[in-house]
Amino acid sequence: MEAINILSRFLRVRPNMFSYMGTKDKRAISVQEIAVLKISAERLSHLNKCLMNLKLGNFCYKKHPLKLGELQGNHFTVVLRNISGSQQQVDQAMNSLQNTGFINYYGMQRFGTTAVPTHRVGRAILQNNWKEVVDLILKPRPGAEKGYLVKCREEWARTQDPAAALRKLPVKRCVEGQLLRGLAKHGKHNIITAFALIPRNNRLMYIHSYQSYVWNSMVSRRVDAYGLRAVEGDLILRGGSAHVLSADEAQKHSIHDVVMPLPGFDVIYPTHSVGQGYREMLSADDLDIDNMRHKVRDYSLAGAYRRVLIRPSDVSWELVQYDDPRVPLVHTDLEKLENKPAPVYLTEGKYCALKMEFSLPSSTYATMAVREVLKMDTSIKNQTQLNTSWLN
Repeated sequence: MEAINILSRFLRVRPNMFSYMGTKDKRAISVQEIAVLKISAERLSHLNKCLMNLKLGNFCYKKHPLKLGELQGNHFTVVLRNISGSQQQVDQAMNSLQNTGFINYYGMQRFGTTAVPTHRVGRAILQNNWKEVVDLILKPRPGAEKGYLVKCREEWARTQDPAAALRKLPVKRCVEGQLLRGLAKHGKHNIITAFALIPRNNRLMYIHSYQSYVWNSMVSRRVDAYGLRAVEGDLILRGGSAHVLSADEAQKHSIHDVVMPLPGFDVIYPTHSVGQGYREMLSADDLDIDNMRHKVRDYSLAGAYRRVLIRPSDVSWELVQYDDPRVPLVHTDLEKLENKPAPVYLTEGKYCALKMEFSLPSSTYATMAVREVLKMDTSIKNQTQLNTSWLN
């Protein structure tokens, strides 16, 4: 989103002229295709002179934009530095990842990195509680934030005046700015219309985040209750539609075939105790599982099915020795294109890193694969603390 906002400013076009198939991790060197309407390759190529941390290339012209969710998946190279395990422990963990896989949880980044989790905003939208939606997005919150955002939130809390709060923001393109602009334009009694000034992908992210939160909770309950095998009452996909397994069928299937639903009006639920768990969880959130249609069509949830376990493909790994924590250990695609030399690994070094590669289908989280290998917390907060304590 940040890259597209920068490009839209340079090209003087609206961000919605750009299309893409998905977002990439922020703390990464990532490569992806994007499309932009009616801009020449020459204009884009010229931008490389003034772009920081961002390169454009590999241009071609197509008749159609890109759509969210169209990509097959992502290939990852992940470096875990300063590891203390033996080669044998590493091989055991990586073989398990390759052969058994990992529980296909939505990664923590799906729920935002701020003090207000995105799934809480999503829940308020689904409950049709628009005052709560505005509150959650705009009210002062604990944790580190940019100074101008803190001032904007304080102004909103004090005056409830969208125009005054908006004046505190130098960057109006953030979610807070877009919502305040909507409130200033349409008034505080037209929150639904005001909220619609936030780009559609961002708005839908909130309710998808709530669905993901329910899915994560229910898959934990499923694995707790029945372990890593298919059981009577589980769901599998047959020709695109879900089918409930009988006791006999469960014998013939493995956990790798089992899917669980994201809540919505167009899915069925497991017929064992976890199906009831969905009903109870939504009911506790004042939502009716039998009526997931919303009076605003955009916020009606059809639901979907997601595999419980994922086995990555193209898995490989090696241990790398190094002395300097600031020397890169990966040869990036850009460096390869620019014919830059690959990093040279030491035969003996002060530290040891695990360099691993794997491919995952789209909407599957590398952080969760890494969590399975490490058997430890991969949230940004925990990883940042590890970095800080190590580098100091």
